[in-house]
Amino acid sequence: MTADPRDKHQGHPIVLVDGVCHFCQGLTKWIIKRDPKGKYHFASLQSDVAKGLLEKGGLSTDSMDTFVLIEDGKYYTRSTAALRLAKGLKFPYPLFYGLIIVPKFIRNAVYNWVARNRYRWFGKDEACMLPTPETKERFL
Repeated sequence: MTADPRDKHQGHPIVLVDGVCHFCQGLTKWIIKRDPKGKYHFASLQSDVAKGLLEKGGLSTDSMDTFVLIEDGKYYTRSTAALRLAKGLKFPYPLFYGLIIVPKFIRNAVYNWVARNRYRWFGKDEACMLPTPETKERFL
């Protein structure tokens, strides 16, 4: 019996990002630099692994306008995912979690505005970025 490739990611929060979005690729690299212990692991929203995880969490597999944080079996999206992720990075980024007190409809309005415009502002690739050899083990 072969092992599930997600087993090595067990116990790690998983971040699902739009793999063809330049902004999202840059964000992934930014997170990796600020997560020296390798807490966060990643998958492209376009991947079969992500589609399975989204279905498991009851989320749409068609939408690429958000990133998803899966932490302790719970699924977070949009601004809540971003703030919870910041809380797990090295100092000073956990301070941003204080913005969780801003009403969700306001936080998500800003998040949605950026999400709607990210391809126009930052560009888009035809394929997902490939992880470097140093970060490959953090990708599903």
